[in-house]
Amino acid sequence: MLAFARPYAVLACLAGTAAVALGAAPARAEDKVTMLTSWYAQAEHGGFYQAVATGIYKKHGLDVTIRMGGPQVNGMQILGAGQTEFLMSYDFSVYKALEQGVPAVTVATSFQSDLQGLMTHPDVKSLADLKGKTIYVATAGRSNWWPWMKTKFGYTDDQTRTYTFNLQPFLADPNAAMQAYMSSEPFAAQQSGAKVNFFLFANDGYPPYGTTIVTLKKIADEKPDMVQRFVKASMEGWKSYLYGDPSPANALIKKDNPKMSDEQIAYAIGKLRESKVLVGGDAATQGIGIMTDARWKATYDFMVKEKLLKPEVDMKSAYTLNFVKDLKIMP
Repeated sequence: MLAFARPYAVLACLAGTAAVALGAAPARAEDKVTMLTSWYAQAEHGGFYQAVATGIYKKHGLDVTIRMGGPQVNGMQILGAGQTEFLMSYDFSVYKALEQGVPAVTVATSFQSDLQGLMTHPDVKSLADLKGKTIYVATAGRSNWWPWMKTKFGYTDDQTRTYTFNLQPFLADPNAAMQAYMSSEPFAAQQSGAKVNFFLFANDGYPPYGTTIVTLKKIADEKPDMVQRFVKASMEGWKSYLYGDPSPANALIKKDNPKMSDEQIAYAIGKLRESKVLVGGDAATQGIGIMTDARWKATYDFMVKEKLLKPEVDMKSAYTLNFVKDLKIMP
């Protein structure tokens, strides 16, 4: 907290006394909320960090603390226990949470598509070329994008090997492919001197959104004004981060995650801009953060068809458009 010189303190005191005398309403206290991310701090979380670093949240009456997730952090469990107000999540996770009795609801999305895809060697020209080739898949992927890939391209389970977040098996096998985020593994591969291709699942019709904002239904119902302010501030943060000066957020990202390099951050920002995941699709005409019934239904229908979700789960409980339909934060 800044220490003010005595004359300014006296003036502030007099001004405060005058305000009370005139019956002016006191300033509203900031709502203290926590946002739990899905992984270690990185550029893919930059909009939230930007909203903290540049005071956007404070402008909207929010005191926001960002907590990092990680491989051993069960974000949905933490949300369900009331230990965070907001969670960075994913359409599949919210549907499964509802199935398991956690009343989670998605209130906005950062990206119009998931950032997940496959990284291949340069000779592969499309995802259809991978039939019969080795594909490295992490455990979590087997219950979301892998069933979609099997249906879409005729892949089989015997093609898969377990992805352990180590690039070396892929680099050593010219006939292998591996799951990847557009802004992560391709950078690591290039740093090792390898040439690779990357195929974003969304370009072939994979329906989920990416980096969504999830809260509990109770919070959305009882504190709609706070939720609305958080959503708006977060989307303003994303616009500022990707299309303004990202350095304030980057400093916080590196503070939380000292292993994150400037080169990795710059590469990720470049890919996020290039792919237009923030401002493309429906966001181009309806504003950043927008979601639609059609997209949520596409994910629900896929999950039910592949027996990844019980059909009695109420599709409409997984999301609400109330906080984004009139937001209109245009690219």
